[in-house]
Amino acid sequence: MPNLIAIAKTTEIPENEGRAFPVGDRMIAVFQVEGKFYAMDDFCPHQGASLSAGWIHDGCVACPWHAWRFQLTDGTWMDNPKIKTDTYPVTIQGDEIFVDLPQAE
Repeated sequence: MPNLIAIAKTTEIPENEGRAFPVGDRMIAVFQVEGKFYAMDDFCPHQGASLSAGWIHDGCVACPWHAWRFQLTDGTWMDNPKIKTDTYPVTIQGDEIFVDLPQAE
């Protein structure tokens, strides 16, 4: 069962950029690339930098501190696919961005 959380308006995230939004006890980074939106945990698993402040290139976001690159589609670290950050499905309804987050148990 989806747990869709309204997180932002589409106009809040410029093309080829990301923004971070607090959702409960998490920070979720949302990125817009070629009109499509992607969501993942905002914190880099290396040392906790905000991925939303990183730069986007070739479908990846690069951490602003040490340039670790994560695939926007599935969160995989490009240098070691065994490491990844959580990603979340995104739904657009009108001008609202919804992220499907797991429900707390």
